[in-house]
Amino acid sequence: MHSNHNTKPSPTQHLGARIVKKVFIDGETLTIADVLLVARNNAQVEINPKARAKVNRSRQVLEKLVKQKKTVYGVTTGFGAFGNITVPTQKLRELQTNLIRSHSVGVGKPAETDVVRTMMLLRANTLAKGYSGIRLKTLETLVEMLNKGVHPVVPEQGSVGASGDLAPLSHMTLVLIGEGEAEHKGKILSGREAMKAAGIQPVQLEAKEGVALNNGTQFMTAIAALTVYDAERLVAIAETAAAMSLEALNGISDALDERIQKARPHHGQLVCAQNLRALLDGSKLVTSGNQAAERGQHPQDPYSLRCTPQVLGSVRDVISYAKRVVEIEINSATDNPLVFAEDSVCLSGGNFHGQPIAASMDFMALALTIIGNISERRTARLTDENLSRGLSPFLIYHKTHRGVESGFMALQYTAAALASENKALSHPASVDSITTSANFEDFVSMGPIAARKAMEILRNVEQITAIELLCAAQGVDLRGGAAKLGRGTRAVYKLVRRRVPMLKKDRPLFKDVKEIVALIQNGEIVEVAKPFVKVSP
Repeated sequence: MHSNHNTKPSPTQHLGARIVKKVFIDGETLTIADVLLVARNNAQVEINPKARAKVNRSRQVLEKLVKQKKTVYGVTTGFGAFGNITVPTQKLRELQTNLIRSHSVGVGKPAETDVVRTMMLLRANTLAKGYSGIRLKTLETLVEMLNKGVHPVVPEQGSVGASGDLAPLSHMTLVLIGEGEAEHKGKILSGREAMKAAGIQPVQLEAKEGVALNNGTQFMTAIAALTVYDAERLVAIAETAAAMSLEALNGISDALDERIQKARPHHGQLVCAQNLRALLDGSKLVTSGNQAAERGQHPQDPYSLRCTPQVLGSVRDVISYAKRVVEIEINSATDNPLVFAEDSVCLSGGNFHGQPIAASMDFMALALTIIGNISERRTARLTDENLSRGLSPFLIYHKTHRGVESGFMALQYTAAALASENKALSHPASVDSITTSANFEDFVSMGPIAARKAMEILRNVEQITAIELLCAAQGVDLRGGAAKLGRGTRAVYKLVRRRVPMLKKDRPLFKDVKEIVALIQNGEIVEVAKPFVKVSP
């Protein structure tokens, strides 16, 4: 039993703890914003009336095909390498239940509550498209579990991403049929106990319903959707950290000039430079190249400062691409076979294959790693007296003794360690494939691994960015404080200082990092920066 699973809050609660609205699902119009309402704000879910009609029509066609004894993969036959074996009519129920039981083989730690809730929502949404041949009652039960807070315990590992996320979705479905384990009101119970506590009747699976529930990409896509949402906000916060570092380092503003960006008009670069200009508006700590040269300073900044629009702008473009992929996927039919009611046929295909999510999440992992890499370089510059343009070594308070105090020396070590770890994690998962099902399923996506790695990197980059914000704020203090800052950076600096005081004497800084990470994850920094920063790519 995972006694501590899902008892802690989600790592991010950007929309607050209240129920914001009801989310209707129809398989066509779900957005990432809707996902967040359900995943982290417990919004209630309802099936669109037109979707109900489509589900019923699809089921009628499926039942007619079964009655006619048509050969339908996974309905009247076995699965995978057993797809050529016909199953007797009296065994069709047993076939579907056994599919769920036999494929509930996940291992590792349980997925976070927001991931599980998102997976349940996305599975319900794809079923609502009306291509899965499931009974409306079964879909309604899955939605009822979501609305009443019955969260299956879903191990993170064990899916290769084709035929979709078989193991995670099977663990979800186990609870639907009154088996497995689930969290309900903070307690881990057996699936049957959790359903009983919530007043929900478990489902007896009928023909095709098992394969309709466990065949698809909803686990990897759930992680991907949450990662995209959090990444949009993180890149905006990374821009605020970069702007404050530029000020702490007496940086040069020329590289942010709009004319430079328009000469190479990548959308993300244009947005990033615009954000930096807005954050720095009114700053007395940045200067022009000519002014720097006049006082004997190099007229150009190092790349970690000067190329911020190009680097973080490219990250914005990657996030924008990944968001498009995810928003298509969350409204797609991804199980197999699919029922096309208008033609009264059931066709086998490969929509369960996770390659779109796998490739986009590998791309996201690279982009997120880059945020951390360039942030760590600025942190290293802030803490190095040979590079920081007059700041004290390791940002030690002026009145303290150099040999006695270490200041922010070790924080840069932590940032370096996390950045290095991200480099290992960013190795693409989607280029690997190991055959399964006796070589019948011979090319798989590894999409869940790609998505999990991207989210892990994102969490590391939140820590790296928090470290840069702490160092930049200390550098600003050593330059004279908030009065010299730009309008946007001043607002963020004041928020940081409300939670963490200036370092005048060595103290354990892990608590400081934790405080700033909380500001990143709960959305407070984004809210303060919103008047100056465009969040969505």
